[in-house]
Amino acid sequence: MSEQTVAIKAKKVEEAVESMKAASSIVVVDYRGLTVAEVTDLRKQLRDEGVKMQVIKNKVLVRAAEKVGFDDLKDTFAGPTAVVFSSEDPVAGPKIVHNFAKKNDALELKGGVIDGKVATLDKINEYAALPSRDELLSTLANILQAPVRNFAYGVKAIADKEQEDGGDAA
Repeated sequence: MSEQTVAIKAKKVEEAVESMKAASSIVVVDYRGLTVAEVTDLRKQLRDEGVKMQVIKNKVLVRAAEKVGFDDLKDTFAGPTAVVFSSEDPVAGPKIVHNFAKKNDALELKGGVIDGKVATLDKINEYAALPSRDELLSTLANILQAPVRNFAYGVKAIADKEQEDGGDAA
């Protein structure tokens, strides 16, 4: 093998290592059996949430997993493999892939990494069931607004009552 080929392969491994290190969650899937239109739809859903899906050679993934310390993930790199990297919202990738797999039997989840630890399929499915980051922030905002809103309603009710009482006496 030429030095140039070795350098190209080493660069691909390093790119995979960087993607793995930067990801807050990783899901490994077998996409065999999906049509081009289905894969395009899945990629669009992932891209809309800021999640990246890549098809990477299994040997490259195995070497990258060894370098990052995800040795338990190496068994998932067999057959046609695509890797979903979520860098911002750790729930987004697992949620989208899980929901897509429910509708498309051809997509099979093989394993993954959540918060820097190799996760079982059960753990990935648990993450998929969690609300997204945006949903959690919306819920938090509503919870924080409720006391202020209730206080404002109370003050308004007292002011209205005083105005009614004052209007009857005049």
